[in-house]
Amino acid sequence: MLTRKQFELLSFIHERIKESGVSPSFDEMKGALDLKSKSGIHRLITALEERGFIRRLPHRARALEVVKLPDSAVPGARPMTGRARGGFSPSVVEGSVLRSPLRGRVASESEPASEYGGGIDVPVLGRIAAGTPIEALQNESSRIAVPRDLIASGEHYALEVVGDSMIEAGILEGDVVILQRVDTAGNGDIVVALVDDTEATLKRLRRRGQSIALEAANPAYETRIFGPDRVKVQGRLVGLMRRY
Repeated sequence: MLTRKQFELLSFIHERIKESGVSPSFDEMKGALDLKSKSGIHRLITALEERGFIRRLPHRARALEVVKLPDSAVPGARPMTGRARGGFSPSVVEGSVLRSPLRGRVASESEPASEYGGGIDVPVLGRIAAGTPIEALQNESSRIAVPRDLIASGEHYALEVVGDSMIEAGILEGDVVILQRVDTAGNGDIVVALVDDTEATLKRLRRRGQSIALEAANPAYETRIFGPDRVKVQGRLVGLMRRY
């Protein structure tokens, strides 16, 4: 079983090759799926290639070949009608660059499990800084199957880590962190913190009287102290996934 985005990309590639004999460019794929970054397309193509649905042809530009199609439609995938005469109707993804990583879609424990590893499909909503805060991305760039034992109750989402400020907590650049959507957290929890409604960062939260400290897990980074009205908790770390 493919995720919705994987199915939609596979369908788009298949219809475009059938129509023109040439696979679409990465820009065309990005536009068709309403993604804001080519990195999401790269991840989707890699996933389809690993599952045996497509293959890359060497020494040819725009060289993708559809090897097979899924036996059945993916639940939640949009029907292949409408756009560009290729029969593909992309899903609609809200917005572009965001201030809060939680305005995109999130997954709950009740969502259907993926067939791969018995996991629950969780949306990857962009990137989060483990270092100097950066703006997170709002749009769903892909989905990831998360083992059930990493999922707590409630809604969840995933973010890709950028930076090295949490390395002593075992969180490395390129890791995908799984977060439970909450607006409060315990002292010492690792959280997604939104600072001044503009910058999101992954840090350990400490309460110091009336102030909030965001602690790195790397001695090269200083602890940052804020008034309580400047920091909003956007999620609590419950798991981590890493590809070697």
